[in-house]
Amino acid sequence: MTRSARGGGFTLVEVLVALAIVSVALMASLRAVSSLTEAGADLRLRVLAQWSAENRLSQMRVQSDWPPVGQNRQDCPQAGVALVCQEEVFATPNPFFRRVEIAVYEAGGRRPLARLTGFVTSGNA
Repeated sequence: MTRSARGGGFTLVEVLVALAIVSVALMASLRAVSSLTEAGADLRLRVLAQWSAENRLSQMRVQSDWPPVGQNRQDCPQAGVALVCQEEVFATPNPFFRRVEIAVYEAGGRRPLARLTGFVTSGNA
């Protein structure tokens, strides 16, 4: 039987090959969308952590208390996300300045989401 006598449709093998190609393309699309969604959530968390660090440094700058040298750890939530700020205050050669390093972690997390280094001056400077 010639091709024109069959009606010119697709064979079962051709349909199965086309379905396999479409399914591979759809799986790749789903993986890409999933990856973008995860990256967006991680970016949001890191931006919130950076804001928390900046807020904490600003708070230290406007406080009248001179920050003591050493480490401090405190909660610094942002937009309903539980975050923890770990601060390290260092003396500098200039007695009127302190260097402050702030690392922000997700509550229970081990790797910092954001780091910020800044300086705080005393009221006498």
